[in-house]
Amino acid sequence: MPRIAGVNIPENKQILISLTYIYGLGFPLAKKILAETKIKSSLRAKDLSPDETNRLKEIIEKNYKVEGDLRREKMLNIKRLKDIGCWRGLRHMKGLPVRGQRTRTNTRTVRGNVRKTVGSGRKPAAEAT
Repeated sequence: MPRIAGVNIPENKQILISLTYIYGLGFPLAKKILAETKIKSSLRAKDLSPDETNRLKEIIEKNYKVEGDLRREKMLNIKRLKDIGCWRGLRHMKGLPVRGQRTRTNTRTVRGNVRKTVGSGRKPAAEAT
């Protein structure tokens, strides 16, 4: 199983798809990297030669911020927003949508699938016993 940028990429998938398992590499960037290293995108990850694997590692580690570094940078950006107390930082703190989405409805995923609406109408009065 090839290990690139600290991630074991799947062997039985095409290398183009396997590279997307690395945090920070999507489909377009994976295509660009493969074009740069001159590796066929249809090749399976298990069929890579050690030389090709080393070329991929070098290019990814030198030119792109992936995995731990990218996660750390993202976390520090959010922490900075919280520390300065800006609107986006406050939204992050409260666990609400940050990018202007409406919150009256349609924020179930951000709020943790909270359902506070109660059934319509009043309950019938209790019968005398």
